[in-house]
Amino acid sequence: MSLTELGAAVRWLREHTEPAGDRTGRRVRGLRREELAELAGVSADYIRRLEQGRRHPSAGVVTALARALKIGRADYERLCALAGYAPVDGQVPREAGAAAMRLLERFGDTPAFLTDAAWNAIAVNGAWLALGGATASGARGWNVAWRTFCDPRREIARTDEHQAGFRAALAARLRDTSLRHPTDPALAELVDELRTTSRAFDTLWRSPKTVDAFENRAVFRTPDGEDIALDGSLLGVPGDDLMAVVLTAAPGSADAARLGEVVRASAGPAVLRVGQTGPG
Repeated sequence: MSLTELGAAVRWLREHTEPAGDRTGRRVRGLRREELAELAGVSADYIRRLEQGRRHPSAGVVTALARALKIGRADYERLCALAGYAPVDGQVPREAGAAAMRLLERFGDTPAFLTDAAWNAIAVNGAWLALGGATASGARGWNVAWRTFCDPRREIARTDEHQAGFRAALAARLRDTSLRHPTDPALAELVDELRTTSRAFDTLWRSPKTVDAFENRAVFRTPDGEDIALDGSLLGVPGDDLMAVVLTAAPGSADAARLGEVVRASAGPAVLRVGQTGPG
């Protein structure tokens, strides 16, 4: 590993990115240190020291730099090698195996759905369908982050505190996914559209918050007009690199009773595969 070589490589890539227009409309070559720092989520002084061979970046920073510079796989692998890391996978896995589908089905009376690491819904169970969660509109209608930040469902309500926590968790997970999969074009396009469309998402992306656990509460308005308060938990499905979002009501509560009635009255399928473009 050579920090001097790594710094020189970062500087060369920064100075030889595709031309970008400045505020005066001129075409300029490369990125300024300040621009690269903002895109990668570090300081301009960190970039300066890195290029001087005086900083050893973490694997996450190397991946963030690669994505900010929009470099190809070969250049990314070279940066990783110079920094002493193994490159991460290029694309987000988007398929649910048989075991993951069986897991979803076994939740039975508990609303649950599967998403990939970019928050694209892959499958929902019958209890989720009973809550009226089968509808989606637009090209990104089945992406949880997009529905939350850009096209929220009127049937789901959260307090300001829970909404802030939910948004922070979505953005944090998506940022982590982008660091692990910097060369996935579909993921990069999603993040760019979210940052362009939602000021709230762009703020969280620029200044990410640390999220220790994913737990949230929301009130769901069912097709029959019933309000049900449910707590959401996130379970990892490591083998497929998926996430399962599970919604539960407090045992013995009126919400649990209403949920049971709604699920029992539903005649939908046990599990339904959905478009990959999520429940909000």
